[in-house]
Amino acid sequence: MKLAKLLKKKNSKPGNSVIDFYNNYDEDGRLLRKSRRPEYLTTMKYIEKYLFPGAKIIEIGAGTGRYSIALAEKGYDVTAVELVAHNIEIMQKKVKPHHNIKIMQGNACDLSVFENNSFDIVLLLGPMYHLFEDADKHRALDEAIRIAKPDGIIFSSYCNNDTTLYKFFYTHRVIPYLDKGLIQENYHTISSPEEIFELYRKSDIDELMKDKNTTRLHFVGVDMLSYLFDDKFDQLSDREFEEYMKFLSNLCERKDSVGLSIHMLDIFRKNE
Repeated sequence: MKLAKLLKKKNSKPGNSVIDFYNNYDEDGRLLRKSRRPEYLTTMKYIEKYLFPGAKIIEIGAGTGRYSIALAEKGYDVTAVELVAHNIEIMQKKVKPHHNIKIMQGNACDLSVFENNSFDIVLLLGPMYHLFEDADKHRALDEAIRIAKPDGIIFSSYCNNDTTLYKFFYTHRVIPYLDKGLIQENYHTISSPEEIFELYRKSDIDELMKDKNTTRLHFVGVDMLSYLFDDKFDQLSDREFEEYMKFLSNLCERKDSVGLSIHMLDIFRKNE
């Protein structure tokens, strides 16, 4: 395992507020709660759909390695790129001697250290949460596509605008956001690095992707309303949780329900 630093473009470097957030956030434990596990389990189900022996995988914005370590444990060649040094330190502690994984510090908007057409599977499961300028969003997507092999599969995750607003209402946060002018008349939020997370509607994602040389395979609501129930959801019995995951599998790609998810996953193939 090697630790290397990628060059970072100054105009695309996320603000210190994002780094400070993850320095003080339990990212490693986030996906362990029952109300958070559907996001991980659903995402992994779709990743596994496209795995094949010898597949070369890169995760951009790997966090503390929840996906990268799991894939390395399955025997895959994994490169994990993460911006936040604190997250890298946690990830390194979880690596086992038999894992074929390289951990690198870097920025999703500049992956110039990697050659074109290098990876079979590209995971972009966090960076789009924290990019606020359209130019940076396109740069991150274009870099992910560039380093994917022809016919390679790219996974890109987004936070849902409208389901997040539901949570703002019952957590009494919507009025402060309105008073700050951060919610437009159509209830699309205006995000900035100070708010940490950029929020999207599917129409926003469609606009970002419309001129990319890709073909969409799936658009998935990976956790649906799980986050909105928090502690109540955590109280589900194991059998209830198992049934919930079956229920979610029936909902997660339906056009009439995918917009209910807190987290959305766009899965697409790079065209030759």
